[in-house]
Amino acid sequence: MPAEDHFINRGLLKVKVNDFLRRELRRAGYAGVELQKTPLGMRVVVYASRPGMVIGRRGTTVRALTETLEHEFGLEAPQIEVNEVETPELNGAIMAERLAQRLERGDHFRRAAYGVLRRITGAGAKGVEISISGKLTSRRARYQKFRSGFVAKTGEPIRTSVSHGIAYAVMKPGVLGIQVRIMLPDTISPDRPVIVERELEVETPTPPEPETTEPTIIEEEGYLEEDTSLEEFIEQEQETPSEPEAAPAVEPVTEPEPAPEPPVAPEEPPTSDEPKVEEAKPKPKKEPKAKPEEAEEMQPPKKELKAEKAKEEKKAKPKKKAEEKPKAKEEKKAKPKKKAAAKEKPEKPDAKAKSTSKTSKDKTEKSTKKSAKEKK
Repeated sequence: MPAEDHFINRGLLKVKVNDFLRRELRRAGYAGVELQKTPLGMRVVVYASRPGMVIGRRGTTVRALTETLEHEFGLEAPQIEVNEVETPELNGAIMAERLAQRLERGDHFRRAAYGVLRRITGAGAKGVEISISGKLTSRRARYQKFRSGFVAKTGEPIRTSVSHGIAYAVMKPGVLGIQVRIMLPDTISPDRPVIVERELEVETPTPPEPETTEPTIIEEEGYLEEDTSLEEFIEQEQETPSEPEAAPAVEPVTEPEPAPEPPVAPEEPPTSDEPKVEEAKPKPKKEPKAKPEEAEEMQPPKKELKAEKAKEEKKAKPKKKAEEKPKAKEEKKAKPKKKAAAKEKPEKPDAKAKSTSKTSKDKTEKSTKKSAKEKK
């Protein structure tokens, strides 16, 4: 058999086994399968979210699966191994199967799709894309996509960092095809490089070491013997204490002698027989009384006092006048009001008054004429 046929047949076998296990382990959360050839036989690794359902009660389901794989698919001594998926929300096959089960129960496709999308993004996925195709709301088939985040479609990331799953939901109008793509959280996209900061190690130049010079030993005549070594000489020096060197003589500075103070006789304490004599304290001097003549000069004369009182009274009078003036002004202002009232009501003169006034005028005219004649 050529090598090409070998790899093609191996790929076809894996696809057939994968479809069989998907149908059988649909409720167990089937996620995928791996086939590994060993000297003992074919090793089949099954990934599922519920490994207990894959094994079954006392291993009944595992035994049934091994028999079918051996007889129907021609695998030599298959050994099934079950591994649990840690985070099923980040596996495309598991989430596609869950969405198909919800649609078969009767949930609306939008509600079911958004519910699955929230669970995937809540698990930390960088991006999600869910597509549902088929007879969704009418007799004519169409497709609906639900996206969130970023999902790679081409290149190497689609193989390494995108989890892809396909499932089918059998409905009354027809079959719905479900496709789920999940961008894993640990992926590093090539268009967004990560800059790693590293501390640069700067080599500081080491300073040159100082040249070590050996100590020179000066030998004095008669001080070191030829036979004695350096160590013995140091021990002898430590044993014999060195005498302190005499300080240099300092010439005394002659200061001028101070003049001798006169001797002070010591005070003899008073004896008990002699009476104690208290020192006479100086009495405060009394001020002399002023004579009557000086007292009269100190006092100001009476006339001056009277003149000062009169000045104070004069100063106080203008204040009273100033207070009286506004009162007089107010009275004057009030009087014109009375006159105006009198003018408003003039009394009619009597007839008798008119007659008396005429007679008085005649008399005055006659008297003036007489006086004029007499002068002539």
